[in-house]
Amino acid sequence: MAQGNLGELLTDTRINAGIAWVLVGMFGLVAVESVLTSDYLWAAFALVVGAVVVLPALALGDLRAMPPAEVVLLAGLPVVGRAVATLQVTGNVAVYLSIAAFALLVAVNLHMFTPVEMSVGFAVLFVVVTTLAAAGLWALARWGSDVHLGTALLLDPGPDGVLTEADYESIEHELMVEFVGSGIAGLVAGIVFQSYVRHRATVDERIPEGTA
Repeated sequence: MAQGNLGELLTDTRINAGIAWVLVGMFGLVAVESVLTSDYLWAAFALVVGAVVVLPALALGDLRAMPPAEVVLLAGLPVVGRAVATLQVTGNVAVYLSIAAFALLVAVNLHMFTPVEMSVGFAVLFVVVTTLAAAGLWALARWGSDVHLGTALLLDPGPDGVLTEADYESIEHELMVEFVGSGIAGLVAGIVFQSYVRHRATVDERIPEGTA
């Protein structure tokens, strides 16, 4: 871990695996609920996050080979927020942090199951770029949903039902703020992730192997 090997972030502890699998189950329930309420974008997001989380366990044939539960929770924060009726954690900040944590999960999977090898430093850069890209794709997904499914996720005409030039300017401004916010969130998440890896390395050095 001292050398920053992303693959070593996968743990095999029963507690971590149990929490991660509970979160995956919650993602599945939210996906079903979203499909039943015709909220297909959230259903797809929940399913994709769940699939990326369980990929290491399925590929290795070990149900305990799960990413750190705290990263799984952060990646699914908007999904978990939808499952908790009284909490509103699906705002922009939660979404940006979720995308950043999701990028971390993708980085770990790429490192483990493809010829790509990432250092922790490169993973931080990968998270920032991926978060920006995901923010753009999320904007396109909302636009496509509004155009083809009649939703008002991005192109919200307001009470009068008509999009004016001022409305388009407001939407463009909000999109730019989203992109800036997603970049900042990706950078912050990357820095926190780097600190987390260093902390794990320090703990591993303090606790002899086989005593935990």
